[in-house]
Parts: sequence; structure tokens; C-alpha cells
Amino acid sequence: MPALPEAPGPKGHFLLGVLPEIRKYELDYLTRLVREYGDIFRVKVVNIPAYVISRPEYIESVLITNQKNFVKSVYLRESKALFGHGILTSDGSFWREQRRMLQPAFHHRQIARYSRVMAKRVAGMLETWRDGEVRDIHADMMNVTMEIIAQVLFGEDIAEETREIGEALKVFFEQFDDRFGLYAIPEWLPTPGNLRYRRAIRRLNEMVNSIIRRKQAIRQDSGDILSALLNARDEGGQEMTTSQLRDEMMTLFFTGHETTALALTWTWYLLAQHPPAMQRLTEEIDKVLEGRHPTFEDLPNLPYTEMVMKESLRLYPPAYAVVREAVEDCEIGGYRIPAGSTVAMFQWAVHRDPRYFERPDEFRPERWEGDFQKTLPRCAYFPFGAGPRLCIGDGFAKAEVPLLLAAIAQQYRMELVPDHPVLLSPSLTLRPRNGVKVVIRKREPAAARGAGTGPA
Repeated sequence: MPALPEAPGPKGHFLLGVLPEIRKYELDYLTRLVREYGDIFRVKVVNIPAYVISRPEYIESVLITNQKNFVKSVYLRESKALFGHGILTSDGSFWREQRRMLQPAFHHRQIARYSRVMAKRVAGMLETWRDGEVRDIHADMMNVTMEIIAQVLFGEDIAEETREIGEALKVFFEQFDDRFGLYAIPEWLPTPGNLRYRRAIRRLNEMVNSIIRRKQAIRQDSGDILSALLNARDEGGQEMTTSQLRDEMMTLFFTGHETTALALTWTWYLLAQHPPAMQRLTEEIDKVLEGRHPTFEDLPNLPYTEMVMKESLRLYPPAYAVVREAVEDCEIGGYRIPAGSTVAMFQWAVHRDPRYFERPDEFRPERWEGDFQKTLPRCAYFPFGAGPRLCIGDGFAKAEVPLLLAAIAQQYRMELVPDHPVLLSPSLTLRPRNGVKVVIRKREPAAARGAGTGPA
């Protein structure tokens, strides 16, 4: 059998490879490479060979059919200071066992229970809003989803700790990119950034471990995820260690608010630019809810709300890339993928492929009507990943985003502040640099507005 050829790709800098272009123009640059080189190409990021694949069949082979040959990438391993050995960063039998113990907490019935927390928290946020205010909608969505996941995880109203965790996570993100690639500053150097980073991680550990110790002392099932995990046992009958609990709580805290907050942020950003879509959304909400606050049970009756969410996740996927590392040599698309190579799959590019999405750069929620999604190849749309490593909070997010979207759109519409540019900041997630500033406008929906009841 003849040797497999090497995939095509740009030469890049002799030492840095394509790192300078990725750091400066990541999404635009990678999208251009996809259009230029096709469904698979090779780049070099300093000394790390990486293969970018964008054909759904190739992605399916990595994430589903041949997933055992691919583990989490070096990029995620750089984040273990925050996530430890939680399900986001772990692999193999340890990951499978942790996932098995976590899964019951994300059952459909449990998500229905959590939805009451979602409704209560978003109602509390809306009580503080005032007509005509300028707000950073990204900050608001981060705060409310952080409050929701904190109560779902810990079963406590930990408002002060939540704010501190948010500040520490902000420092983590500011410093994270400096720890990747040739330009990385060694963590042991006592630079101002490194000192802030260490303090942030130390404070996160202190807060989360303190909550865990309180729960361990009580040993009472109060309906939150931490209580459930304290009573979970692996196949050998062993409970999670305090270290394991800390890693899973930190992982779930981050993933349980970051991606939903970003999904909501980008949805408001898109709706503010597309008044007809906003009008259709509010008409549906007014008709279905008739002035009531939305509940989990209302979600099946809000199909356009779901379409808006799907289209936002298509254009601005919060987790905009899935990255794996090949364990053994393999073949993708007729090309050799050596062991140790990074394989990157960018939802940002795949979701904008005209082969699968007509007028792909346009925000058109109505494209999701009927059976459109069933006509797509399996991995042409994968905002939360695919296969065994599909995000464990997939169902949680698919309830939280439309529920909060409906609750907010029922009362307010938004206008973008014209002199505030919205810039993309791709890191672990797709964040808006400097936030998304909007003017909020109180709306008066359909008739029986004042007759609704508050959230349970």
C-alpha cells in the first residue's frame, strides 16, 4: 500500500508557522484557509502540526466513529489549573466513570426542576432594569446565568461568592492566552499577570472548597448537583474525593454559565440588527404566554424562539472550535494524520458553509422550519459538539437559552449603541471584546399583561 500524502496548507513562518496570523486574525484567517485549501489542510503553530477539517464526514470520524483515537488537545490541558481533571479535560475510563456519575443530574426531569431557578433569577434581574438604560448585555447575561448555575450546583444563594468567582474567572481569561504558544510567559515567573493569575486560581479554589466542605458536613440531599454527587458512587462503590468534587464543580460552574451567557449575548446582538425577526419572536411569545411568565412547559409551544436560538448558535457558536489530538497514526480524507497531531474542527467555518446553508452569512431563523435539520449531514451543525463527548449540559442549555430569551423579550427590546464596536475575542470561548452595549426599551406586549403570575 503506497504511503499516504501530506495534506496541503500554507507554509507560514519558518519558526512560528501561522501563529502570528492566528493570533491577529484567527477566525477570518482560518475561514479564508478553509475556502482556499478545502475540507482538510495542514498548518503549523510553532512546533505543533495541526490539521483543520471541515467536511462533516471527516468530523464525524473524529468525534464519533473513530473517537477512541482522539483525546483532548494540549490547548485544553493548558486549562487544568482551573478545571483540574474534570470531565472537560479528562479522557478514557476516568472520564467515562465521572460522566456516568454526573449524568443523572442532567436528566430531563431535573432540568425541569432547574427551570424554576432560571425563571426566578431572570425575573429578579428584570426588576432592576429601567427603560432607556444603556447596559452591557454580555455582563448582564453572564451575571444571571452565573447566579442560576451557582444555585443549581450548590443549592445556595451565594451572591457574594458568585461575584468573586466571576472576577476571578475574568482574570483567568485575561491571562489564559498568554499561556499558549511560543509567546507564553512561564507561569513561575513573578510577573504582575502571573501573580494575578495565581491569586485568581487560589481564590477560586478557596471558595469552591469552602462550599464543598459545608455540604460534606451536612450530608443532606437538598436537590442540587453537589448534593447528588456527594451521594454518587463509582462502579467500585467509592465516592468522589474532595479533589474530584472540586474539579467537577469548577468545570460545571464554568461550562454551565459561560456558553449559555454567550449564546444569549450573541442572540441579542443579532436580534437588535434584525427587527423583523424580533417582531416575529415577540408576537409568538405574546400569543403563547398571554402575559404569563414563561415556564419549562411552554418551550415546546415556542418554535420560533427555538429557531432563533439555533440560528444564533450557527452564526456565533460559543464553543467555536473542537480540538483533539491523535493518539495513533490515522487517515482522514486520504491524508496521513501522524500520532500527536492536533485536529481542529471549527464550527465557525462549518456552520457558514454554503454547501449546507443557503446564504450562510445571513441571520435567517426561518431556515430551521420543518425538517431542515434532518436534511443536514450529521456534523454539519454541532454547536455543542457531537458523539460521546457531546456537552453534558446540552439539554440544560437548550432549556435555559429559550426560557431566558422569552422572559426578556416579553418585556424588552434592544438597540445597539452605535458608537460601541462589537469585536470578537476567540479564546476558550467566543467572547465579545469590551462587551455588547445596548439601549433597552420597555415594550408593551399583548393585552392581559398585568394578569400574569410570577415565577414559581
